[in-house]
Amino acid sequence: MTATVSFTIDSPLGPRTATVAYERKGAGEPLLLLHGIGHHLQAWHPVTDVLAGQYDVIAVDLPGFGASPSLPAGVPYDLATVAPALGALCAALGVDRPHVAGNSLGGLLALEMGRTGLARSVTALSPAGFWTEGERRYAFATLRAMRAGARALPRPALERLSRSAAGRAALTGSIYAAPGRRAPEAVVAETLALRDATGFEQTLAAGGSVRFTEDVPGLPVTIAWGSRDRLLLRRQGVRAKHTVPGARLVRLPGCGHVPMHDDPALVSRVVLDTARSATPAVI
Repeated sequence: MTATVSFTIDSPLGPRTATVAYERKGAGEPLLLLHGIGHHLQAWHPVTDVLAGQYDVIAVDLPGFGASPSLPAGVPYDLATVAPALGALCAALGVDRPHVAGNSLGGLLALEMGRTGLARSVTALSPAGFWTEGERRYAFATLRAMRAGARALPRPALERLSRSAAGRAALTGSIYAAPGRRAPEAVVAETLALRDATGFEQTLAAGGSVRFTEDVPGLPVTIAWGSRDRLLLRRQGVRAKHTVPGARLVRLPGCGHVPMHDDPALVSRVVLDTARSATPAVI
């Protein structure tokens, strides 16, 4: 069941209050799950139960996405603000330095949390920030087209499209290797999440100048890339490995940009292997 928590964040405007929606299940060391731009915490549902068998899993809707309201007016959606805000969220939930797994935007945030000492391990699935300028423009154009399509479709038309494999491919083929296997109701929900994401434009604008260029030393890091990622091309994983030389670079055969749906068992194993390799936290 989704709950909400409010907490104070630091911002260029001074302290502000943010509110985030989240789901929490399981027991053990904390594991924070972060979705990509325009998505929602339900992106992790295919793997949540497996992960919760060994960890205290916290899946969140990032500010301005899913059921989480926007950041306060004037607060930027950049790495320097959002990553520490996630640290403040963890503190509000009684969590210190969780394992963090993220996809796309969430992968970039997970790496930043690791770099700044807010995570005890990082699993980044097709993380943003390792693109060339041309690759970034292509990805952003694709995302804007997906958003425009989601906003143009009346809900009855969206629901009709979702009932066929071809319709599901048209709606979500940019992010899944096998969109036809997605449940119609899930496709409707994630298309509505993309349509209604109040943080989309500001996050995209903040991402225009983002390049992840620093190492993440002192903790286990896995960078995993789907072999059929059509949004952030898999060669970006090689750049990520050069930037974070101690990271384990893993190929996800047959997976698209959001691999949790394409191969839940493989993604679960990658996340669990990374978390298990971390030094246990001192209580």
